Amino acid sequence: MKITPERTVGSIVAEDYRAAAVLTKYGIDFCCKGGRSVQEVCEKKNIDQGKLAEDITTLLARDAKEGEDAINWPLDQLADHVETVHHRYVQERGPILQQYLAKLCKVHGDRHPELFTINDEFNACVGAMAVHMKKEELMLFPFVRNLAKSERSGEPFKKPHFGTVENPVHMMMEDHNAEGERFERMGAVSDGFTTPADGCATYAAAFSMLREFETDLHRHIHLENNIMFPRAIALEKRLAHAAN
Repeated sequence: MKITPERTVGSIVAEDYRAAAVLTKYGIDFCCKGGRSVQEVCEKKNIDQGKLAEDITTLLARDAKEGEDAINWPLDQLADHVETVHHRYVQERGPILQQYLAKLCKVHGDRHPELFTINDEFNACVGAMAVHMKKEELMLFPFVRNLAKSERSGEPFKKPHFGTVENPVHMMMEDHNAEGERFERMGAVSDGFTTPADGCATYAAAFSMLREFETDLHRHIHLENNIMFPRAIALEKRLAHAAN
C-alpha cells in the first residue's frame, strides 16, 4: 500500500481495512473525518508521517500469509511463532475491536440488536483467550521448547507436573472448540459479518476485522491442533521410550 501525504485516511481503510487498527491507535478518525489527508491529520496531531506509514506497512506485512513450511519448523520455533504472531495479534486487535463494537452498539444497536449479541460474545472471547494464551505461555509452550531442546541435545527432558503433554493439549483443544463455536454464533446472527446497508465506515471496518480475527483464529488453531500438538505428543513418547 502506498501512503502519500495527500492521500485521505478514509481511502487507506477502504483499500485495506486492517490499517484501521493503526489509525485507531493514533487516535485518527477515519470514519466521520475520513476525507482528511494524511498530512493534515499528522500535522494536527503531531504524528510523524513516516512512522505512521511504517506502522501500517509493518502490520500488513506481518499479517501476510505465513510460510507454507511451518510443518517443518522445529517445535520451539513453532511455539515462538504462535506466541509472537498469533497471541500478540489477539492482544493487539482484541481491545480495538471491543472499542468498535461498543461504539456500534451505541450508534446502531436500536436498529441492529444483533450487535449486542456480537459484542457480548466477542468480549467473552477476549477474556477466554487471555486465560487460554497465558496457560500456553506459562505451562504448555515451555515444555514444548524443553522437548525440542532435549531432542537436539540428547539429554533427558524434565518431566512436567501435569504428567504428560497430552493433558494440557486436551484442555487447549477444548478451548479452541469453544472459540470456534463462538464465532459461528456471531457469524450466524450477522449473515457472516455482512455490513448492512445503513452501516457506517466504522461498522464496515469492525465487521471486516471480525472476519479477519476469525481467519487468524483458524490459522492459529490449525498450527496448534494439526501441527504442534501431534508432533509434541509423538516427540514426548519417542524421547521417553529412548530413555527407558
